[in-house]
Amino acid sequence: MANSKPLVVMFSAGEPSGDQHAANLFLEMKKSQPAIKGIGMGGAKMAEAGVELSYDSANIAVIGVVEVIKHYPEIRRALTLMQQLAVAEKPDLLVCVDYKEFNFKLARFAKQHGIKVLFYVGPQVWAWRAGRVKQYGKVIDMMAVIFPFETAYYEAENVPVRYVGHPSVDKAHPQHSKSEDLRRFGLDARHPVVGLLPGSRVNEIKRMLPVMLAAAEKLQASLPDVQFILPQADAIADELLAGYLQQLPVKVILVKNQPYDVMQCCDAIMTTSGTATLEIALLAVPMVIAYKLAPATYWLGRLLVKTPFIGLPNIIAGKGIIKEFIQHEASAENLATEVLRILTNPDYNADMRKNLSQVKQRLGQGGASKIMAELALDMLP
Repeated sequence: MANSKPLVVMFSAGEPSGDQHAANLFLEMKKSQPAIKGIGMGGAKMAEAGVELSYDSANIAVIGVVEVIKHYPEIRRALTLMQQLAVAEKPDLLVCVDYKEFNFKLARFAKQHGIKVLFYVGPQVWAWRAGRVKQYGKVIDMMAVIFPFETAYYEAENVPVRYVGHPSVDKAHPQHSKSEDLRRFGLDARHPVVGLLPGSRVNEIKRMLPVMLAAAEKLQASLPDVQFILPQADAIADELLAGYLQQLPVKVILVKNQPYDVMQCCDAIMTTSGTATLEIALLAVPMVIAYKLAPATYWLGRLLVKTPFIGLPNIIAGKGIIKEFIQHEASAENLATEVLRILTNPDYNADMRKNLSQVKQRLGQGGASKIMAELALDMLP
């Protein structure tokens, strides 16, 4: 790989989880190729890792049909900018991280211009639109999947695929002991701690945080000594959270940039659906999953999605080990009732922890970022 000019890898990550995955991947790649140059679209984690960002993905980190339509002009602008960057820089490799529809279009454009494409975090074809496997096969050189059962879908259509493991296995580790974190966050070890994880996107906060806070009030009425803590996502502004937490009868401790230390302190967690559910599972903390979408997005999803679950721990377990409350069922009453059961029913609590431990075992020993880096480096000239 001796080139006169540095090797250039272009990254496209449109959401906070993808930003973290891409950052970890680039850091691993630099260990073998210190002079490698990273460019593209992402967020704060990628910037910290040394990727030169041409577009901040925080502007387009939305989910759902209605939300995408509202943000379409900005999403289209970002896609055009990334296409222009690909033509101008002629990267040796394009790494598309998740953000399926956007990255499918970008990958297709890149292939048309002779750029190799590695797609990281394959689309959930096992949940919906399995027919897209063939389409992805036409626009990529390699699909990297994060669940072992996913490879069969691509192999059946002769699409190059590699199982690399789930990046959260390496990532979901607290920096301090639980006793130290309890002290650092001002929590009393004698009383239960409930975590609130309303999401890492603005629209998720707006939909889910008020419900979780109302559930917290109900819990406090039943358990006066209960404590609440919220790990603030990087992409969420202080002002947004302050608007919900001011004049609240329930005290909520806010903690920045330490999600896993917060999680390990919790006896139960209310969380939105997403990567966070898997990270909580890896720490074996009992939880309840809730999610609300725009009505049109929800009804469209019901028509298209084939899996009976939305929570990753349930999908991996192949059964409902965690309660899921979706749309109208995602009420303060339901969340409070489930958390109360977790906190007061020892057998129920122990059974949930046992099932979560089995989910962790199924995800293997980790090393996803290192395996991904080796795969990406092998694809370079």
